Amino acid sequence: MRRRLVLASTLFSVVLLTGCATPSSGSGAAPAVETVVPRTSIEPSAPSAPAVSIASEGVADAAAQQRAQAWLEAAIVPPGSVSVVESPGPFMSWQGWPCQPVAELEGYWTLADWTLAEATNWLRENPHAGFISTSAGTPPLEGDPSYDTAIVGYIPAEGAQEGIVYTVLKKDAGVAIRAEVAALDAAAVCPSLGPGEMWGAPGTG
Repeated sequence: MRRRLVLASTLFSVVLLTGCATPSSGSGAAPAVETVVPRTSIEPSAPSAPAVSIASEGVADAAAQQRAQAWLEAAIVPPGSVSVVESPGPFMSWQGWPCQPVAELEGYWTLADWTLAEATNWLRENPHAGFISTSAGTPPLEGDPSYDTAIVGYIPAEGAQEGIVYTVLKKDAGVAIRAEVAALDAAAVCPSLGPGEMWGAPGTG
């Protein structure tokens, strides 16, 4: 089970979130599709330092904690995003980090007047500096009102089980954004897998 703040997430299975939007419950009628014009020409604003809540499995070394903090502080979010201390959720799922110990941090923002598709596409088109997207090749989202969440993941190197995963959540007047950051301890160990098995990349399930 995932433990918040000073406690740790002990999940060794990757949470089944994908880089695509998650359908919300609804009437079952086919929703109208709204074409979204990506806001690719807008430069990111310099957000205030994100709110941070700490989670860890065991005790991650100081280097991992510093790296996680630096990654969170360097998070790139759409212009107009406002950092908040408490979760603006409800976020119903979380990223699992199978290798332990790991330093984990979270940051939250609210963003008014943006659709789920606009915010998600912006995060995909404005990579976390020096990181590799785990949603490369995924087609842009459209403003389908049946979608209420979407995931965007970034990792520092191919095959890494650390990095930053953004979750975008549709709200009444905009979206909420959560960043989950994890940096592995130098002595981190990953559970053994069977033949032909592999861990999914963060942010993909």
